[in-house]
Amino acid sequence: MSVAELRSTRATVRSGYLDPTAPAAVEIEPGDTVRYLDTWTHWGNEAVYGMSFADREPLRHRYPKGPYSMVGPVEIAGAAPGDVVECAVLDLRTIDWGWNSFPHGVGALPDDFAEPYVHYFRFDDARTGTDYTHGVRLPLRPMIGVLGVEPGGDEVSAITAGPWGGNLVLPELGVGASVFLPVRRPRARVWLGDIHARQAEGVVDQTGIETAAERIDIRYALHRRVPLDAPLVETATHWVRFGFADNLDDALVACLRGTIAWLAAVTDLSPSEAYALCSMAVDFRVTQYANQTASAYSATPPKTVHAMIPKDVFDSRASAAVGAWLRGGS
Repeated sequence: MSVAELRSTRATVRSGYLDPTAPAAVEIEPGDTVRYLDTWTHWGNEAVYGMSFADREPLRHRYPKGPYSMVGPVEIAGAAPGDVVECAVLDLRTIDWGWNSFPHGVGALPDDFAEPYVHYFRFDDARTGTDYTHGVRLPLRPMIGVLGVEPGGDEVSAITAGPWGGNLVLPELGVGASVFLPVRRPRARVWLGDIHARQAEGVVDQTGIETAAERIDIRYALHRRVPLDAPLVETATHWVRFGFADNLDDALVACLRGTIAWLAAVTDLSPSEAYALCSMAVDFRVTQYANQTASAYSATPPKTVHAMIPKDVFDSRASAAVGAWLRGGS
C-alpha cells in the first residue's frame, strides 16, 4: 500500500461542484492512502482571516455554483458501479484559523436577523480549542463537510447530497470514521471539501467553524459488489445512515425506512423487529436544517436526518456480520 499526495491547485480544485470532465488528480490502487496537503478555504481560497462581511459578499456571487473548494477527483483502479469505496479518515489537521458567518436570508431563521454576521477564530497550536466570546471556549472536533463520488452524468453541486454522498456535514465525519460510498461511475472519482474545525448537529445558521486543512489522510479501500444504496458512516461506536428531503418530515421518514431496510438486510432482524429496535435504541438527529431565501447559489442543501445505530446493542456475531456485509465478505 502506498501514499499519494494531492495538493490543492487551480488544476485540482473546482469551486462548488463535482466536475465529471476533470482529469484524475491522482490515480491509486485499492488500499492506498491519499494525503491531501494545504486544502483551500471557501471561494477558491479567497476567504482570508479578518475579511469584513462586505468584502466577503462579492465572493458569494463570484462563485454561484457554491462556496466549497472541492479537490479531486481521486480515481481508484478497478472501482465499478455496484462496488463500495470505504474512505477511512486517518488524520486531519486544520489550518490555524476559521470563521462562522451567516448572511441575511439563510439558515433556520432566515428573516430573524437584519444584519449579517461573521466571527473569526484562532486555534491553538495543538488544534484542541478556540476562544469564542464572553468567556465561551469551544473544543475543536475537525471534520469533513463534503465527501462524495461522482453520481454520473453532468456536474453536480457540492451543496447537495444523495446516494453518492456529497454535503453530508456529519459531526462524526472526522478521524476514526469510515465513509462507505456506493460507486456510481468507473474508477469512483472521489471529491473532498468543506473542512470544519467543529460543527453542531443541525448547523442552524448554515455554518460551523469553517476552515481548511494543512493535511488530511484518507485510506481508500474497495469492496466488491456490496448492495449499499446510500452513504453510510461507521465510527467506533455507531453505524450512521442518512435521509434527505425537501422537508424534515420526509427526511426523517426516508432515514427511518432506509435504516429499517438496511438492518433487515445485514442482520437476522425482520423489518418489524428493526422498526421496533429503531424506536428503542436508534437516535434520529437533525444533521442539517438548510433554508435559503436569499441565496447567491444555484443549489440548496437538502434537509437531512441521520440515524445513530449503536453497535453495543449487537452481540459480537451480529456486529461481525454487519462488518462483513459492508466489506463484501472481506
